[in-house]
Amino acid sequence: MITLYLFLALGVGIAGSPHVVQAPLPFGSLRQQLTLEYIRQHYDPAAKDIRIHPRMIVIHWTGSSSLKSLLATFGPDELPQGRPELVRGGRVNVSSHYAVDRDGTIYQLMPELWMARHTIGLNRVAIGIENVGGLKSSLTDKQLLANADLVQYLVVRFPAIQYLIGHQEYLNFRGTPLWEERDPSYFTGKIDPGVDFLRKLREKVADLHLANQYKVREAPTSPRR
Repeated sequence: MITLYLFLALGVGIAGSPHVVQAPLPFGSLRQQLTLEYIRQHYDPAAKDIRIHPRMIVIHWTGSSSLKSLLATFGPDELPQGRPELVRGGRVNVSSHYAVDRDGTIYQLMPELWMARHTIGLNRVAIGIENVGGLKSSLTDKQLLANADLVQYLVVRFPAIQYLIGHQEYLNFRGTPLWEERDPSYFTGKIDPGVDFLRKLREKVADLHLANQYKVREAPTSPRR
């Protein structure tokens, strides 16, 4: 599979790209193999690799108050046994491609074209952005601005992206061609990142015309400026 740190060079030279701090998660051969096992179990039994084809961006919150806590959660290759609702779906740990700290600092955690386990049913078409915070620590204005900058950058980098959703909206895509989950009983309820944060974010990137419902007739993909 792809060498782990190739992604350190991605995005260089794209005008207006936000400043991103590289903070790679451990993603060695075991985690790659567990990711492939997850893909074969849930999406495609004949899958040969862990690459994705980004069509959407999913916004999350961590539920914790520190980046350190997030990295500790994402760090192990395998899920802890304390999450039985997810363990039954596979051993590979949850992760996300980016994290945004409360001061607006953006961290890239893994290559964008590798699958992260962050959104049931949509992992092979979705880039995940985690925001440090939750019900007890409301997301900040600096995080809002950072998310808007990152979304703008990702849409230029991956022109096939036509959707921007909150984790709370992922079930909108059940039954559409983008949804791949083979187990109809495997889903969970989500409330992140909150209605207010999503509304403000969509206002910031309104010029991109990103949807949160499946488009029956999708527009041709082209770079957005």
